[in-house]
Amino acid sequence: MEHIAGKDRFQAFTSTLEERITSDNPVRVIDAFVEVLPLEKMGFRVKPAATGRPSYHPKHLLKLYLYGYYNRIRSSRKLAAECVRNIELHWLIQGLTPAYHTIADFRKEHPQALRKVFKAFVSFLKGVDLLEGDYVAIDGSKFRAVNSKKNNYNQAKIDRHMAYIEAKTNEYLQELEQQDSQEHKAAMVKKK
Repeated sequence: MEHIAGKDRFQAFTSTLEERITSDNPVRVIDAFVEVLPLEKMGFRVKPAATGRPSYHPKHLLKLYLYGYYNRIRSSRKLAAECVRNIELHWLIQGLTPAYHTIADFRKEHPQALRKVFKAFVSFLKGVDLLEGDYVAIDGSKFRAVNSKKNNYNQAKIDRHMAYIEAKTNEYLQELEQQDSQEHKAAMVKKK
């Protein structure tokens, strides 16, 4: 009996990127989510500069960041490497391969807009059951029940939870900044 054989590396294939990404792949959710965002209203610079090299559209870099967020890739260098080797990212950002510096600069230029997007993205993922979370249902019934303090929500508790989400968003953005800074320092040392 023979082993299972792979495909010839030099053989040409006629499949498209569209065919290689399954219909239930999470990158399709990221793509659809970003495509409907009002990027300019959220604070992203959408119009390209009149002079200089053409820039990447913010939607592509935003898709890249959300992909990194969803897959726990925090480093701009790692995101840049994934753009070259990852078939999901080839599909998601249409084969673009931005440099790590471009990715890091995008984050530095749009910190407030990214906060808004991350909050909206987490809410969206919870809403379509792609992220675990607690659900709260309210109806008009009035009856006496035994309810633990853990499952009882009031405005103060909601405010604390929103502050927690804000703190986690800030923590995530700081992790990105630290990772980029460490990689920049390592690259400088390596050059010397």
